[in-house]
Amino acid sequence: MNDMANATTGMNTGTARPALDRTFSVAPMMDWTTRDYRAFARTLTREALLYTEMVTTGAILHGSPRERFLGYSDVEHPLALQLGGSDPAELAECAAIAEAWGYDEVNLNVGCPSDRVQNNLIGACLMAYPDKVAAAVRAMQAAVSIPVTVKCRIGIDDQDEDADLARFIGTVADAGADTFIIHARKAWLEGLSPKENRDVPPLNYARVHRLKAQYPALHIGINGGIKSLKDCQAHLEHVDSVMIGREAYQNPWLLAGVDAALYDTPSPVTSRQEAARALRPYIAERLAAGAKLNHVTRHLLGLFQGCPGGRQFRRHLSENAHRPGADLAVFDEALSKVHDSERAIA
Repeated sequence: MNDMANATTGMNTGTARPALDRTFSVAPMMDWTTRDYRAFARTLTREALLYTEMVTTGAILHGSPRERFLGYSDVEHPLALQLGGSDPAELAECAAIAEAWGYDEVNLNVGCPSDRVQNNLIGACLMAYPDKVAAAVRAMQAAVSIPVTVKCRIGIDDQDEDADLARFIGTVADAGADTFIIHARKAWLEGLSPKENRDVPPLNYARVHRLKAQYPALHIGINGGIKSLKDCQAHLEHVDSVMIGREAYQNPWLLAGVDAALYDTPSPVTSRQEAARALRPYIAERLAAGAKLNHVTRHLLGLFQGCPGGRQFRRHLSENAHRPGADLAVFDEALSKVHDSERAIA
């Protein structure tokens, strides 16, 4: 069983960083991959690389307190910070701050299609400016000793998915980047909403597979629409790593099979109940620090999907976890409504 009783929050104070194995990771997702979700995910998998939500350079450099944007618990390692920005000096400063806080990797977002980030030259729009991304990567790498990686799309708007993607990867790799996680869809910056950009542009897994063949010395990871560990294993025949987003959030029990299936190590839990109860010390700690119960438990609502009592579990938390004074008794009562003896996914 996971031991989360000694989870510490805030700035890392010297915990040794484990060597990174990117075989499987959970994608950065706004409002979803918060510190509370990541602590929960760690009850299900010890091996997966976890990512923060995207944090902009402006938030880190000018926001206060910095703990709000960078705080985490030591149990979350291995852990990467995803940055949004385009100014090389600001990105370098933020990368150095991330290293000082104990993050294991810094990732540059070149994939988010929202209007807000486009207006600040952040995210997918940067695929039109490979030289800017190269300059940013060069500056970040000069500022830190931890890995600097890039997450991008296969292209934007009317870009050629072969020529323009190869030009982008080649330019940024020449600046020193050696790890790219590729969302296997284009981003349409004109005409599609951020939500539509997650579903409407067709997936082109074969393009990412060919990219790995084209650049065998680079670490190429794949992301987008992947829903099972079987699919992960199939992609790993062609690329170096797999990243899952929404499925890992909406169906978190998927993560309980990651360690055995992809790392050949035992799962930390054998049932969903065990995973939920392993989080109790963390929840108690967060409540003592002033967090509200629903801020943590909202990330567990998908844990018991398909299980007897799963609907009652979700309903009890949805109706009670937000109430003033809601505590572990509310969580325990929700758990009492569900029965689960299912073993971790093989």
